[in-house]
Amino acid sequence: MTKLKNVIAMASDHGGFAMKSYLKEQLEKEGYSIKDFGTFSEESVDYPDMIHPVASAVNKGEFDRAIILCGSGNGAQITANKYANVRAGLCWNVEQARLTRQHNNANVLSLPGRFISLEEALSIAKVFLSTDFEGGRHSQRVEKINKLI
Repeated sequence: MTKLKNVIAMASDHGGFAMKSYLKEQLEKEGYSIKDFGTFSEESVDYPDMIHPVASAVNKGEFDRAIILCGSGNGAQITANKYANVRAGLCWNVEQARLTRQHNNANVLSLPGRFISLEEALSIAKVFLSTDFEGGRHSQRVEKINKLI
């Protein structure tokens, strides 16, 4: 299977739908292709129903990166982090997005659809998508994440 680096998986519940729609439109203008796993309206849904398929696809290596959203970003992040190869980071600002990539090698960005502006969400997403993992001393830490004690 060939992965394209500019293909981003996205999913949200109703609480993140408006922000997801905005990000999808803006990121497509930036040259990204989006695989939208839903939801497709503001009708109430259960966030795990959208987040599990995205996290599973990242876990299997079908996508390098994903963006997930729910009202607070917490439920989406908790769900995604159930998968061994997923490192989802909840980010409320650009600096968190930069650090979650540089230090934690996060491959999934979780955003709070009800607590930040659309413009801030786009700035966060752009930084998340363009920042590389630093490796080095952070590599051994990331390797320990899935090590059970």
